[in-house]
Amino acid sequence: MTSAKKFATYEDLFAIPEHHTGQILFGVVHAHPRPAVPHAIAASAIGEELGAPFKRGRGGPGGWVNLDMPELNLGADVLVPDLAGWKRERMPETPRAAFISLSPDWACEVLSPSTSSLDRGDKLKVYAREHVAYVWLVDPEAKTLEVLQLDGPTYRIAAVFSGDAAVRAAPFDAIELDLSILWAR
Repeated sequence: MTSAKKFATYEDLFAIPEHHTGQILFGVVHAHPRPAVPHAIAASAIGEELGAPFKRGRGGPGGWVNLDMPELNLGADVLVPDLAGWKRERMPETPRAAFISLSPDWACEVLSPSTSSLDRGDKLKVYAREHVAYVWLVDPEAKTLEVLQLDGPTYRIAAVFSGDAAVRAAPFDAIELDLSILWAR
């Protein structure tokens, strides 16, 4: 006799050790320790660079709500991207809850050895299912930024940037992003 597979519930996230990030994808709990410093540097730099022009409209068009590590409750899946953004017209008011149920327009995953396969695998599947138009995959070790754009039910690689280039990366191509700041130690 085989037993039925137990799907994880939100309550299962409470058992994850402190200083770990928990997510549920396709009924499976995934827990990872806080990322290493190069990961944090890249994620922080992206948030800093996009904040003024896209959140506040200083030096850019404004019109976005960008958040660091928001909890996304998308159906039965619970994801925590490194950064996520919503066009202001889709999210005129930010929720008061500890999580957001509205899929973002953009998600950014900073790749770590322990999370890369999840970020490139099941998380991309959920983002595609939820119609997230753009996903950035940032690799601080390889010094690359991959821009993925939703193309029907899957993503296509719209651009790959590397090194210390100054780039224009959709959907934030109204400004030039200096990649060197993402890798600065």
